[in-house]
Amino acid sequence: MASTKPGQRKLQILQALASMLEQPKGEKITTAALAAHLAVSEAALYRHFASKAQMYEGLIEFIESSVFGLINQIAEREEDGVAQAHAILQMLLAFAANNPGMVRVLIGDALVGEDERLQLRMNVFYDKIELAFKGALRIAVTQNHGLEADVAARASLLVSYVTGRWHRFAKTGFKQNPAEGTALQLSLLLAA
Repeated sequence: MASTKPGQRKLQILQALASMLEQPKGEKITTAALAAHLAVSEAALYRHFASKAQMYEGLIEFIESSVFGLINQIAEREEDGVAQAHAILQMLLAFAANNPGMVRVLIGDALVGEDERLQLRMNVFYDKIELAFKGALRIAVTQNHGLEADVAARASLLVSYVTGRWHRFAKTGFKQNPAEGTALQLSLLLAA
């Protein structure tokens, strides 16, 4: 442990936690199991994180910074509102496919029995995703795609679609790619 840089061990712990979350059985991860996975003591974990909730917060921060950074990039480069909503949706599905352990955090499975504030934070994450869809759909309305009255309902539907695909991915043991076969479904969801 002495040979690692200060932030490096923290990152290793979070990577190990994410890796353990990728196990299809989805069992609750204890600090003892995480410490054993890393071949360190539980005390070593607590030198870097005050609690397991703090470890999950680290994963949530990674999810938030990754997803919202990508949404901002999409908004900057894509002027068409429908294309923006489509790109956001595809990115969310691809993020899940590329980070299966994070899906268990996204859908709340990994947070069951943990500090309540973690699930509350994920609820805020979902609200921000819905706001991003609303923004894209409002742009689409100004481009004569859809009606302003439909924006909130469509944004909610898109979030439900994404979370449904994430759930299916997790429940199939990460075998059913969340982005697979979505072209027709997305064209129906985003039709004017």
